[in-house]
Order: sequence, then C-alpha cells, then structure tokens
Amino acid sequence: MNKIKKGLGRGLSSLIGESKVEFQKNKLKINEIIPNKFQPRKNFDEENLTDLTNSIKERGIIQPIIVRKSNTENLKYEIIAGERRWLAAQKAGLEDIPVVITDVDDLKSLEFAIVENVQRHNLNPLEEAQGYKRLIDEFSYDQDKVSKFIGKSRSYITNALRLLNLPKDVLDYVEQKKITAGHAKILVGLENATFLANKIIQKKLSVRQSENLVKILKKSNKISSKYIDPNIRDLEKSISEKIGLNVSIKNGKNNKGIISFYYKEMDQLNKIIEIVKSKY
Repeated sequence: MNKIKKGLGRGLSSLIGESKVEFQKNKLKINEIIPNKFQPRKNFDEENLTDLTNSIKERGIIQPIIVRKSNTENLKYEIIAGERRWLAAQKAGLEDIPVVITDVDDLKSLEFAIVENVQRHNLNPLEEAQGYKRLIDEFSYDQDKVSKFIGKSRSYITNALRLLNLPKDVLDYVEQKKITAGHAKILVGLENATFLANKIIQKKLSVRQSENLVKILKKSNKISSKYIDPNIRDLEKSISEKIGLNVSIKNGKNNKGIISFYYKEMDQLNKIIEIVKSKY
C-alpha cells in the first residue's frame, strides 16, 4: 500500500482499500467515460495540461484513473480520480485509457476527489473550501469530521470555509484570477469587501499592499469588520428558538466570551431565571 502523505488524514490508497474493486488495470474507451459531478476543481491549468499531454504522447499513461459505473448515464463510467489524465489523454489522441473500476457511492466519490486534489495541491483555496462545504451540506459532515478526514486542524477548516462568506462579486474575482485567494482572505468579514476588491484590482495591489490599505482604513474607521462565525450564528438561532428570546453570543480570543439574553418584561426575565435554576 502506498504511503499516505503526511498531514492528510486518509489517502487514496486507504479509500480504495475500503471500496469494492471490480477490475484492475482494465481499459475503457475515452468516450465511455464522463467527468466526476463532484469534482471540486473547476479550472485546469492549460500549460500543465499541455505538459501532461506531451508526456502521455511519449510514455503513455502510467497510472490508471479510478472510475465507477455512472448512476445517471447507461453504459458510461464516471471519473472518481484522474480527470486531468483523462483530459490530457483526449488531447493526446488516445482512444482508450487504463482504469480501475470500483463500486462506491456518492459520498465516497466526493471523498476520493477531495483527497486526490488536496494531496497534490491541485485546488485553489476557494475550490478547497467548496469541497469541504459539499461534505457538510450534502453528506451531513460537521467541521470536526471534515478536520479528521482531511487531517488538518478544525481552525484550518473554519478559516477555509470563511472564504465562502465573501460577496459573490469577490468570489467571482478569485475564480477569474483578478485577485488571489490571499487577497480574498484579507477581505473576509469586511462590510465593504467588494469596494476594496475593486480598489485592489484598479491599483494592482499586492497582498501586502492590500493588508496595509485595510489597516489604514480600519484606523480611520472607514471600514468595519463585523464577521460572525456561522457556527455562532446557528447557535444563537437554536437557543433563541428554544427559549423564545433573542440571544447574542460574543466569542473572543481563546474561546472566551459573553452570552447575552434580551428581555422586554419581567416575565421574560423570570423565564430565564427558571431555565437556569432547572438546569443547575
């Protein structure tokens, strides 16, 4: 079994080991294969793809791609890992490609795709965050489970997901490569992130220059940072629904903070007191 790369909770080899492999080192026609609908990677670098195409023309494909039978298209196989090799094989004019056919569900397919790309550092931070979000939204993962699966700290996962809270315009700028993910991280939590992103583009500011701009504007009170962790917001909502009162949670450094309950009359205050007494 191949050695799993340090820093990643599980490798492709361990995921394959958990799956039922029907055939190994089989071959399929290029047109019998379709892309992975769970592929977190949106863009493939053309220069790198050209280099891989030239390598395949000269040496062929050394490592088979991993596929499964498509559950949406008859007689087709969906890529789980190796989409870049499949694209390069088409460019190289190959008619068929070596594959490993495995029987996995949608969750395992997404796990395969994320692990392959994270191991090879193929994803930009935005694509990585979107992959984690799909695990959470579509397969009921929480951040702790994602953290253990990927082999990174929970704070790393939280910070990665924070990028997705940026306005759509800013996320589009990242995808269009008008700004980098480094620029985007600086803008997380700022009310006028789109305005600042446009300034960064207009003035062609580096990440360091953008950091300095944000610091200057914060000191002059021209921008404010009111980012609230989505987990904190969900917790506030959950408590509010249970007790029927507005709740505010301010989580500070080292996870120390304040919980505030808002009441408008004495009956509501008495209700809070009764809840506390009943629990302690």
